[in-house]
Amino acid sequence: MPEGHVIHRLARDLTEKFAGQRVRVSSPQGRFAASAALIDTHVLTHADAYGKQLFVHFAGPHVVSIHLGLIGKLRIQPLADPGPTVRLRIANSNTAADLIGPQWCRLITESEMATAVAKLGADPLRADADPEWLWSRVSHSGRTIASLLMDQKLFAGVGNIYRAEPLFRLGLSPFTPGRELSRGQFDALWRDLVTLMKAGVTAGRIDTVRPEHTPEAMGREPRKDDHGGEVYVYRRAGLPCHVCGTPISHQVLEGRNLFWCPACQC
Repeated sequence: MPEGHVIHRLARDLTEKFAGQRVRVSSPQGRFAASAALIDTHVLTHADAYGKQLFVHFAGPHVVSIHLGLIGKLRIQPLADPGPTVRLRIANSNTAADLIGPQWCRLITESEMATAVAKLGADPLRADADPEWLWSRVSHSGRTIASLLMDQKLFAGVGNIYRAEPLFRLGLSPFTPGRELSRGQFDALWRDLVTLMKAGVTAGRIDTVRPEHTPEAMGREPRKDDHGGEVYVYRRAGLPCHVCGTPISHQVLEGRNLFWCPACQC
C-alpha cells in the first residue's frame, strides 16, 4: 500500500497539472460514471492529501475522495486512449490522470470530507498536524510503538517502511510501549518522520540511510527491491545490519511484517 509521501506527491502533481482548469471527467470502466457526469467540465480547484487519502476538489460542493489501497494506481501521463480498467479519468487537452484499482473512489461533499479527515491522526507531511495531541495519546498507551505507528487514527500516512526505518535510526525497540517513551524520544521520532517523508515527496522514493551508509560509502551493492530506495531494516530479514552486522530480525505483528535490528534497537 502506498505510504503518505506518495499521496502527497500525487496531490501536488494533480494541482500543478489541472488546478484552475475546466477538466473532462469520465469513467471508462463505468463504475464511477454517474458521479463523473456530475463534475465533468467543472473547474478543478486543487487536490490535497491527509495521510493515505487523496481529495480532489472541484468548484461547487464536490470532492472526489480516493484511497488507493493495496493495488490502486493513479498515473498522470500524456493524453491517450484510456484502458477499460480506468475507474476515473481527469483530463485536459494534453494530460490525463487515470485511476485504476483503488480501494475506493467516491464523490462526496466538503462536509463529508471534514468528517472523514476528523477520524485521521496527525500527518507528518501537513503543516496543520498537531504533535502535542499525538503525544497525549501515545504517552498514555500500553500498545507498542510499532503498533501505534501503523494506526492511521494516530500517525496518518505512516506505513510499514516509515514505521521500521525511523525506529532503527533512533535506536528504539519496536516493542517499547508508548507510555515508556520519553518526551525527547517521541519528539525525535516525529522530527525524523517529517524529515524522511518530506524527502520521499521530493525524491519519489524512500531513502532512509545516512550518508555514511550509502552503497557508495560502504562499497556495497545498491538495494534491489520493488519498493526501491536504500533502507536499514525494511525487507532485509536475515541480512547483516549496515551498522553493526547483526542479522535483521523479522516477525508478523498485527498482520504486518515488522523488521528491526536486535542489537541496535535493544
